[in-house]
Parts: sequence; C-alpha cells; structure tokens
Amino acid sequence: MNVIKFKTSLKCGGCVNAIRPHLNKIKEIQHWEVDLDNPDKILLIYTDSEWTKELHNSIISSFKDSGYNAEMI
Repeated sequence: MNVIKFKTSLKCGGCVNAIRPHLNKIKEIQHWEVDLDNPDKILLIYTDSEWTKELHNSIISSFKDSGYNAEMI
C-alpha cells in the first residue's frame, strides 16, 4: 500500500466533512485521514494504485472544488 501526504488548509471537522464526498469519489483511494492536530493539517492518502499525475490532479481538484487547498509533501 502506498501512502501519500498532503499539507492542507483544512481547519476543523466541518472542513473534513466538506471534502469527504469529493475524496470518497476517487476510486484509487482505499482510505484517507486528516491529522487536524498537526499544524500542517496533514492528509494521508492510502492507495494500492500507482501514483499518477491524474490521481494527484483529482485530489487537488477535490480540494479546490470544496474551497480548500492541498499541496503534496
């Protein structure tokens, strides 16, 4: 399983709930979680798929569509 990390602009559980339906639609993602206690609000993406630009763009677009930002770290 691959784990990909993103720094996000999420601030609270409500923000996570806003992004939830968008990330859940991405079929390559098996599981994801956000560490709201981390100052960088780290998003962990778990996938069995190969990392592709397409997957990266889907995640970034999901955040933008929800009004938030994410940056791969």
